[in-house]
Amino acid sequence: MSSDDPRVLIAGGGPVGLLCAWILGRRGIGVRLFDNNARLQTDPRAATTHPATLDLLEEGGLADDMARVGLVAPIFQFWDRPSNRLVAEFDHAILSKDTRHPFVVQCEQFKTARLLLDRIEKLPNVEVLFNHEVMDVNHTADAVSVDVRSTQTTSKHTGEYLIGADGGRSIVRKRSEIPFEGFTWPERFIVLTTPFDFETHRGYSYRSYFAEPGAWCNCFKVSADGPPGLWRTVFPTEPAQDDASLMSDAGVQNRLQRFFPDERPYEIVHRNLYVTHQRVAATFRKGRVLLAGDAAHVNNPIGGMGLNGGIQDAVNLADKLSEVLLEGKSDRLLDLYNLQRRTVAIEFVQEQSIANKKRLEESDPATRQRNLDELSRIAENPDRARQFLLRTAMIASQQRVSAMTLN
Repeated sequence: MSSDDPRVLIAGGGPVGLLCAWILGRRGIGVRLFDNNARLQTDPRAATTHPATLDLLEEGGLADDMARVGLVAPIFQFWDRPSNRLVAEFDHAILSKDTRHPFVVQCEQFKTARLLLDRIEKLPNVEVLFNHEVMDVNHTADAVSVDVRSTQTTSKHTGEYLIGADGGRSIVRKRSEIPFEGFTWPERFIVLTTPFDFETHRGYSYRSYFAEPGAWCNCFKVSADGPPGLWRTVFPTEPAQDDASLMSDAGVQNRLQRFFPDERPYEIVHRNLYVTHQRVAATFRKGRVLLAGDAAHVNNPIGGMGLNGGIQDAVNLADKLSEVLLEGKSDRLLDLYNLQRRTVAIEFVQEQSIANKKRLEESDPATRQRNLDELSRIAENPDRARQFLLRTAMIASQQRVSAMTLN
């Protein structure tokens, strides 16, 4: 391996891959990152950044910048949609002794990626190559290489480690023959974005969850290009319904009007339909190949835990990889990364996001009422509310990580 070769290769130029590159690069490690897109993607995706994640992003003022370009949201609500009753309201201020950020920041992931890329461009030892798609992976005991296709040619790149942060369809995971275990939800999810001000007209907080038998809705605000911002609504769809009717003007208006009746049609500025999975890779480490973010785990969006889990992966992995490469520590640290982050993906992200969905869509009247009553009781009890928020804010999962060691 020549002195010009990077020590770490990264597939995937989303927030997770860019965060890994930035942390490693700030510590003097040579990094080369490949992304198959022509530029940073700007399509609306995940936005919620939880307190535990913000605590990890203070370095270089990143968390502060995310708050500046996003929205600070200390409160979230649960509503019973049929009765339009506020069931429970939670204020992260109760976590003021547990986190330096007792609030959520609604910062769209493309903004986080932009903030990271701006920082990376100041690092001479980090190279970001857009229009470069990783096609194959080969690793030995001493190195790992990738075959990369650009618009003009195919080339081979070699490093000491490869991070696969290339999304749910990860080529790195597939070429490394790592199973992606779990299931796919039968219903697809539809996202409808509108400038309608749900706070002013309905009294909803920036993050609100609506329960209805057999259905549900997430409704949350993002800053978009600036005041007044936009509101995203996320709904499940009927599995048998065709794309054309789901995405039609009549279809999206009917869906919004059924949940949130209004005398005027809603202005829709963006609509998207997607398949949702609950899957976790069989391992986050295979030799010199490491997985993070959606390449390692995917889940439904209720609770906003997916990207947060990925960012937490990135910080954990970059810290451990830095110790291996710079301090000569045993690469068993990477086995600890696998143990810690895979455990969290299963015990917290998967379990919590599935429970969130089941709670909102519960159809049995007695079970549904018990669920709603229990949420009300939790919100009214400060000790129980704090315990509930420690889990939803992902602080409990970070505490679990800190307590885990290798035998």
